[in-house]
Amino acid sequence: MSGRHSAVRLSHEVEAALADGRPVVALESTITSSFGLPAPHNRDCFERVDRAIRAVGAVPAVTGVLDGRMIAGVEEEEVERILAGDWKLAERDLPIALARRASIGVSTVSATVAIAHLAGIRTFATGGIGGVHRGAESSFDVSSDLGAMARHPVIVVSAGAKAFLDLPKTVEYLETLGVPVVGYRCSEFPAFWSRSSGISLPHRADSPADIATIATAAESSGWSGGILVANPIPASAEIPSAEIAAAIDTGLAVAAREGAVGPTATPRVLAAIAEATASRSIPANLALAESNATLAAQIAVELTR
Repeated sequence: MSGRHSAVRLSHEVEAALADGRPVVALESTITSSFGLPAPHNRDCFERVDRAIRAVGAVPAVTGVLDGRMIAGVEEEEVERILAGDWKLAERDLPIALARRASIGVSTVSATVAIAHLAGIRTFATGGIGGVHRGAESSFDVSSDLGAMARHPVIVVSAGAKAFLDLPKTVEYLETLGVPVVGYRCSEFPAFWSRSSGISLPHRADSPADIATIATAAESSGWSGGILVANPIPASAEIPSAEIAAAIDTGLAVAAREGAVGPTATPRVLAAIAEATASRSIPANLALAESNATLAAQIAVELTR
């Protein structure tokens, strides 16, 4: 794994934790901005994942760009700024944001794994990764999240990929890139709001210690990329796949009607799904984000042992 890079400004708490060899978990800031969840749910998400990580004994490190610098960890007085971020940054956008001394930029999955790698943080919790979009055989619309996971040695804990994507193609593309996908106490790829997509996974782990062992083996074998840990949404918060399918169709239709494609499509689809499910998708989002944060923290703790 890479050591800490001077291009990333660490919060005082994160810097101290890394210096002491204590567990740290990276977090994206898109999910806690208006791009991920509408106010006040974005703040609720920020607080819940923060508490979940600390409860396990790890330190949260929210990533993004503030005042022209990449950050890992926010100081208390910076929280409001990162929650209000209005520039959504993928990894490709980071050089532009830095060159233009961007005041605030919130990080997606791809930007977060890049920043985490530079900062020397090995574990990252998110909601759901991006992937291959439906119709990608014509549009070539494939999220940069997938390539970033293949380039950066960071463990990504997510509830699978967002369910409105082409999940079979997403799993296939991860295989093409060589990214190990490990189901946490499951043998099927999760579908974000639903616990299963029906897509079988070749690898399963039943404890955080098992995942840490896999990550250590990956590093010692020379694998320079990351690992995706697929953690199903808690059963109590699940929206059955048959129910969510209709909401997804509605959301995709709204995005198409508004001409939203690529990065601009996701927030429109999520908003339409929230409306179609009478906002049941929002508590589900919060529950899976918190669950992923807990698991990522447990893995981070195991990696320090």
